[in-house]
Amino acid sequence: MSPEGKTLLNIVILGFGFMFVFTAFSTCGNIEQTVIKSFNSTGFSGSGYTSMSIIYGVFSASNLIAPSVVAVIGPQLSMFFSGLAYSGYIATFIQPFTWSFYTASVVVGIAAAILWTAQGNLLTINSTDVTIGRNYGIFWSLLQFSFLFGNMYIYFAWHGHVHILDKDRQTVFIALTVISLIGSFLFFLIQKPEPKSISSDESESLLQAESSESASVVVVPQGLGSQALDAFRKALQLSVTKEMLLLSIFIAYTGLELTFYSGVYGTCIGAMTQFGDNAKSLIGLSGIFIGIGEILGGGMFGMLNKCNRFGRSPVVLLGLITHFVAFYLIFLNIASGAPLAPAEGTNLQAFITPSVELALLCSFLLGLGDSCINTQLLSIVGYMFQEDSAPAFAVFYLVQSIMAALAFFYSNYLLLHWQLLIMVLVGFLGTLSFFIAEWMVVSRRCDTDNNSI
Repeated sequence: MSPEGKTLLNIVILGFGFMFVFTAFSTCGNIEQTVIKSFNSTGFSGSGYTSMSIIYGVFSASNLIAPSVVAVIGPQLSMFFSGLAYSGYIATFIQPFTWSFYTASVVVGIAAAILWTAQGNLLTINSTDVTIGRNYGIFWSLLQFSFLFGNMYIYFAWHGHVHILDKDRQTVFIALTVISLIGSFLFFLIQKPEPKSISSDESESLLQAESSESASVVVVPQGLGSQALDAFRKALQLSVTKEMLLLSIFIAYTGLELTFYSGVYGTCIGAMTQFGDNAKSLIGLSGIFIGIGEILGGGMFGMLNKCNRFGRSPVVLLGLITHFVAFYLIFLNIASGAPLAPAEGTNLQAFITPSVELALLCSFLLGLGDSCINTQLLSIVGYMFQEDSAPAFAVFYLVQSIMAALAFFYSNYLLLHWQLLIMVLVGFLGTLSFFIAEWMVVSRRCDTDNNSI
């Protein structure tokens, strides 16, 4: 197999591995608050929102050490062991206890930082300037299939259920645990990519530079501790660069909207008693429509790599507009008290008669907008920090997870319209900062091209 074919196969395997792991975890996150409300046990006092807040809070702190772990044991083993931690978290719902639920939340928060840092590193080293947009699109599209399969099962299994029985819960979470384990073992199929080739002129200049340096410098091989410390230092340095600070505002927005579409919105739909006895099963159907939007967006603007001619900003703007339209329709269609409704739901309504079709359209728009935004953000981070991809993605997920933790925390207290307003304000500011960062990338490329003439 050619080197390019091998790297493409690695991207596909990576995408399938994440698809299996997050088929389990995304479905779990989408339904866990509803499941917990239906759990018949006076000894369990956990909250799905609180658990997710812990996960993303620990996730954010662990991003400081994640590059060091990836540098020491490599991206492949990092993803495997992290995947096992995800399986452990999902398994806690088979027989929930408050202590095991929150302990697993801490563990999976640490694992998430390592998993996503390793993913960014592995995807970058299997890409070139030409293929990086395509590869992120392929990975993103495969990952977003995770929204379809688990949520499809939830829709059919829970159709017509007002309350979730213990037997139903155990069946679902045993299956999700097995699916997650399959994804973890798929990471072992990823092969080491061939070294990137360089031209003869570049090779000659590098040899001359190395020979001149070797006359005066004795190279000491780095040990594991040195590698870990170096990765940690680079992450801190990258976090305060002008480019990363600009991107951080928009990355913060992705953390807020991640919380909303992956946990809050499904709970809101399930709480609307006006949707009838099928409201609980609509949580799964909502997840399916989010997945369709994610896959469509990833295919159009990532895998087909059509955005290079016009830059990334138009795609990002399209994603933001799509989200703002969805937020407005949700504001009209879903009651403000839905995120805080009790297990039996709420009879309140917003400004129009609640519509299932409109609610599912909003799910699709949330997924489509998210894919537009994330494919471009991941692509620009991988492009701008190719030499330090692991520390760069650690900073990316540090910012995103901090905001996701904050959003899951305030989801316990804020009405729906306040949550929507926060996302609109941060999204608007983040888009402006992304435009400036993209302009800096274009200007730098133009300067490099002019100097090479």
